[in-house]
Amino acid sequence: MAFDEDEAAPSPVFDVLPRTKLRDAAASEIRAQIIAGTLRPGVLYSVSTIAGQLQVSATPVREAILDLAKDDLVEMVRNRGFRVRVLSDKDLDELVDLRLVLEVPAMGRLAAMKPTPDLSDFRPMARELERQASDGDMVGFVALDRQFHLGLTALVGNQRWVNMVGMLRDQTRLLGLSDLQGATELIDSAREHEQLLDLVLAGDVPGTEALMTRHLQHARGLWAGRPEGPRG
Repeated sequence: MAFDEDEAAPSPVFDVLPRTKLRDAAASEIRAQIIAGTLRPGVLYSVSTIAGQLQVSATPVREAILDLAKDDLVEMVRNRGFRVRVLSDKDLDELVDLRLVLEVPAMGRLAAMKPTPDLSDFRPMARELERQASDGDMVGFVALDRQFHLGLTALVGNQRWVNMVGMLRDQTRLLGLSDLQGATELIDSAREHEQLLDLVLAGDVPGTEALMTRHLQHARGLWAGRPEGPRG
C-alpha cells in the first residue's frame, strides 16, 4: 500500500552506527528497515533525518541510498530524499516463488554434502534469532536472518547462487512482521533455524527441503499478515 507524502508516516528508530565502514553499515541498517516493513513503501524519507538518527553525516547515508536504488529497493527524489519502491502482491509472490526454486535445493545440497559441513558458527546465530523474535527486535531479526541464510548458502560453494538469493531476499518486503512482535507464531518460526541446522547435520535431505519450503512460505503468509497454505 502506498502512502501520500503528506500523510503521517511511521517513525523508524535507527541504531547508532560504528565509525567504520559507514556506507555499508548504513545500507545494511536501511535494508533491514525496508524488509521488516518499518520504512513504508511510497513514503518520502529524509536522508538528513536518518543520518541524524544514525549519528553520521549525510554523505554515507546518501551513498547507501544510491546503492539500494541500484538494487531497485528505493527511488531517489532529487533534493528531497527517497521512497521505498512499492511492490504488488504479485511481485512478492513471484519473489517467493523464485526463492523457493533457489533456496530449497541449496539447503538440500548442503544436507547431502560429505563430509558434513561445519555449522558451529550458525548455532549461536539461530539462538539469537529466537531471542530477537521473543524480544520483538524485528530489524535485528531481519538483518541476522539474512546473514544466517546467506552464510548457509555460501557453504554450497557457488557465489552466484549466494548473490541471487541475497538479491531476492532484499527485494522481499515483510510488511506484516512488525505486527508479530513477541508473538508465539514468530518465535516458533524463529526456532525453525535451529531445526534446519539439525536436519542438515543429520543428512536428512527431504526433511531439510520440506522445512526450508515451510520457512520460506512465511514470507507470504505469517510474516506478511496472511493465512498460510498453498496459493491458488
